Amino acid sequence: MPWPSETNNDTAIFDLLEAERTRQVTGLQLIASENFASPDVMAATGSVLTNKYSEGYPGKRYYGGNAVVDDIEALAIERVKKLFGADHANVQPHSGASANMAVYLGLLKPGDTVLGLSLDHGGHLTHGSPVNASGILYKFHSFKVGATDERLNFDEIRELAIEHKPKLIVAGTTSYPRRLEPEPFKKIADEVGAMMMFDIAHISGLVAGGAHPNPVPFADVVTFTTHKTLRGPRGGCILCRKELATVIDKAVFPGSQGGPLEHAIAAKAVAFHEALQPSFKEYAHQIVKNAAALAAALASHGFRLVSGGTDTHMMVVDLQPFDAELTGKEAQLVLDTAGITLNRNSIPNDPRSPFVTSGVRIGTPSVTTQGMREAEMPLIAEYIVTVLRNRNDAAKVAEVRAKVAQLCAKFPVYANLKAR
Repeated sequence: MPWPSETNNDTAIFDLLEAERTRQVTGLQLIASENFASPDVMAATGSVLTNKYSEGYPGKRYYGGNAVVDDIEALAIERVKKLFGADHANVQPHSGASANMAVYLGLLKPGDTVLGLSLDHGGHLTHGSPVNASGILYKFHSFKVGATDERLNFDEIRELAIEHKPKLIVAGTTSYPRRLEPEPFKKIADEVGAMMMFDIAHISGLVAGGAHPNPVPFADVVTFTTHKTLRGPRGGCILCRKELATVIDKAVFPGSQGGPLEHAIAAKAVAFHEALQPSFKEYAHQIVKNAAALAAALASHGFRLVSGGTDTHMMVVDLQPFDAELTGKEAQLVLDTAGITLNRNSIPNDPRSPFVTSGVRIGTPSVTTQGMREAEMPLIAEYIVTVLRNRNDAAKVAEVRAKVAQLCAKFPVYANLKAR
C-alpha cells in the first residue's frame, strides 16, 4: 500500500519548515555552534539512505542490501582520514556527545579518574558535568581558567594531573575563545601516564582549514561534531591511533549505538569532500578574521570580552560593564526579536545562574558562510548595541530588525530553496 494521499496536503510541518527557512535567511545567525550546510549536504541528509538499516561496519553488516552503503561509509572514512591526517576514523556517532561517551566506554572503566575543563569555565557537558553520564559514571576532576587572564594555566593542569593521576585527560571546550595548543596537553599526559582525548567539536572546521593547530598527531583520540565550523550535517566522528581502532569501533557499535544513520554519514562524506577543497581554507581563516573584527567592535562599545578577545570562531561577552542590570537571558530574548540569534552563556565565576547568566556567546561561522567579511562586523556590533540599549523600545527594536533583514538580503543563502 502506498503512502497516504493526504501526505501532500499536510501543510502544518512544511509551513513551519518554510517559516524556519525564512527566519534563518533573514536574520543574523550568530550561535557559535551553528552553520549553514550546503544544499548537497542537505540533499544527502534527506536521501533514500533514510530507508536503510546497516548495523555493523563496511563488509561486516548484520543486514543484507548494504553493498552501496558500504561504499558510501568507506568513502566517508577515507575522506575524513585524509582531511585530518588520521590513522583510523569512525563516522557513525550520532552526535559529539555520543562520540565522547563511546570513547569513555572504550578506554575507561566506571569509576576511573579523568581530568577535563569545568563546564562553567568553558568545558562541555560531557567533560564531566555531575548532571551528565560522564560525571556520573567516571571520577572527573576539573581544571579552570585563570582568575585574572581567563586562560588555561598548564602549570595548574599539570599539578592536578600529578595529584589525581587520571587515566584520561580531556582537552577541548565549548565556550573557550582561545587557541588550544595540543603539545602542552600531550606533555602532561605523557608525564603522568594518561591517555589524551581532544574534543574539537567547535573548531573542527578551523583545524581542517588550517586556521587552528591539528591535535591528531598528538592525541590518542580526537572527537568532533560535523556541523559547526565544519559545515556538515548534525552528527559526530571519532579519530584515533590505529592501535585503538578496534576498541573504539566496538565502543560505538555495539557498545553504545545500534544502527548507524547512513543518510547522515553520506552527508558527512559530502562535507568532508567540501572541506578538502582549497576554498575551505580561505573560509576557515575568514571565520577567525571576522570573529576578531566583531570582538574588537563590541569592545569599542563597552563590552568586556572574556580572556580579552578571541583566536577562534567565537567570543564570550561579559555584559556587566556594558549594563550591570542586563542578563544574558534578557539579551538573548530581545536580540532574537531583532533577528539576531545568539545564546546566553556563563562567564567564568558568573554571579548569576546558568539559566540567566551574565554573558552571551557569539560566533561567526554562519555569517562567514553567507559571504560577510570584516567590513560587516562593526555593523553587526552596532545592531547588537542599539537593540540592547533600547531593549524596552519595541519601535527601535523593529527598526533594527528591518536593517538586519536588509543586510542579510545582500548576502543571500538558500535563495531558491523551499521547504518542499
